[in-house]
Order: sequence, then C-alpha cells, then structure tokens
Amino acid sequence: MATLGRILFALSIGFFGIQDVYYGHFLGGLPPAPPWTPGGHVAAYVLGVIFIVLSLLLLANKESRTAATVIGLIYLLCVLILHTQKFNDIVHDGVGRTRAFEPFAMAGAAFALAALAAKGSTSIPLLSGATPFLAILGRYIVAFSLLVFGVQHFLYAQFIAFLVPAWMPAHLFLAYFTGAALIAAGLAIGTHLFSRLASMMLGVMFVLWFITLHVPRALAAMHTAKDADEWSSAFVALGFAGASFVFAAYSSKSR
Repeated sequence: MATLGRILFALSIGFFGIQDVYYGHFLGGLPPAPPWTPGGHVAAYVLGVIFIVLSLLLLANKESRTAATVIGLIYLLCVLILHTQKFNDIVHDGVGRTRAFEPFAMAGAAFALAALAAKGSTSIPLLSGATPFLAILGRYIVAFSLLVFGVQHFLYAQFIAFLVPAWMPAHLFLAYFTGAALIAAGLAIGTHLFSRLASMMLGVMFVLWFITLHVPRALAAMHTAKDADEWSSAFVALGFAGASFVFAAYSSKSR
C-alpha cells in the first residue's frame, strides 16, 4: 500500500513539474504555485525541474524521505506565503479555496510519506529529526483539507453533478455521496478511528474518478483552452489517490 501510494504521488508531482517546464508559467489550477507567483518563466522552469528530480527520487525510492519532506515544505510554503495573499478568495470563493487547499493537502500527504520512508533514506539529519513532527502535522492538514473538500461538494453540488460523466446515473446523489465520503475520511484520519479503512476506500474512489471522470474530460479537452487545466485536475486526483494510500499505510504503521 505504501509503495503504491508513493508511486502515484510521485507520478503526480512529476507531471506538475513537466507542465511547469512545458508551459513556462504557473497555471491557475496547477498546484502549488498560483499564477501571480513572482519570478515569471524562470521560477516556473526552476520549480518544474525541482519537481521532476524529486519525483524521480521517489519513484526510485532513493533519498525518499528527503524528497518527500522537501516536496511537503515547498507545498506548505507556497500556501502560507503565496496563496494567502488572496485570503479573501480562500474564504469567499470556491475556486480560490480549492486552489489553496489542494497544495495544502498535498503538503500533508508528503509529510506522511516522509514518515513512511526507511530511517536511513535521508542523508540530511535535520530532515530526519523533523519528520515525526511533520508527519503528525501532515495528518491534521490532510484531515482538515478533506473536510473542506467535502463541504465544498455540498455547497456546489449542482456544479459537481455537472462534472459527473453522462453515462453515470444519479449525478446529484454522487456529488453528495462524494462530499459525505470526503468528510467521513477527514474525520477518520483526524481522529485516527478507522483511518486505515477510510484512507483505502478514499484512495479507490480517487482512482476511479481519475479513470472514469478526469482522464476522459482531459482527452476531450485536448487542443482546447481547457487542455492544461483538465490534465492538472486529473493528476491532482491521482496525487490524492496516492496520498490516500500513503495514509492507509501510515495509519497501520502508527498504531
């Protein structure tokens, strides 16, 4: 479970890095850096290359604790320093809230992944010493983020229902069901009650959404204005699938 979570999470990080390098600027729906990040093209290229390297380290399981910790810190700092510059959007706008809490949740997942890494998997003692605290912090970050995502599904149920593939029945029910599942998983992870089961089921749900919803939408949007955003959303879902499997393994280990 931990290996699957690490691979899926690494693939999403690598894809975000490739997008940064390919487009040469920060996209609205691509975590962690928002479009108004200073540095322009140079910053996008630098962050893209860093993410590609870190994802390769995770895939190869080399210096994985270091890689996961650095990824978590980058995501967390981007939220605290950059996304909060538009704090009003986070409070009042669903899109702004989602764009801030997606990297926030990814930060928490990266910290949990660092805790799962072998003790000898970092050559930087400072990072190794900070990992237990960051892992606990990561659990609460992910739990709170899932609660926010779940509430969002109820606030914007009609919009979520519109995204459900046409061949699926009961679109509005699925929007509410997904929201309830996210809230339940957030409570389980935050309280450490049934957190392993909840995380596993959440991971399966994200994988299914990646396959049935996001990939078809991304393929349909290719060569259109929504191309980049749809692929970003797809790999955010894949990253959350990996994060969920990471927390399933982390919950089992930390008992």
